[in-house]
Amino acid sequence: MPKIQNDQELREAVKALDPQRQRLLGARFAQGVASLLGDERVRRAIETALRADAAPGELEDAYRAAKGYATRTYTDCGKDTDWLAQADHFVAAAVAAALTPEAQLAERQNPAWKAAVQARMAVNCAMMESEEVAQVSEAERQYAIANAFFALG
Repeated sequence: MPKIQNDQELREAVKALDPQRQRLLGARFAQGVASLLGDERVRRAIETALRADAAPGELEDAYRAAKGYATRTYTDCGKDTDWLAQADHFVAAAVAAALTPEAQLAERQNPAWKAAVQARMAVNCAMMESEEVAQVSEAERQYAIANAFFALG
């Protein structure tokens, strides 16, 4: 597979993945921003999502934990907000995206891509509170994660 260097290539690459591999890659995107997460249950959901041998019941429980936390932490756009709390929300949303059961996906949805976008939102929110400028953009970091993932086969 050619090296992924932009979003179009990333989207095309994840389209070709089966649901389990979409979950595994999406979980890696979420894991990359887990430092912005405050909830232990969602951390455990990431660990479950990363396991290729996770049982269906474990995946469902992990999805419910991440989705429930993301729902509870949602705030309205445009209001004054705690940007780090918003980052926390988007990490949980990334985990939930990666773990979304196949039966709940719309035809054009892709869990890995949705997890990537939610992880980027988390980083953007955290940047509002930080003076530090990342040396590598979240998108570039995700390309590296995807390239490593595809190199493993």
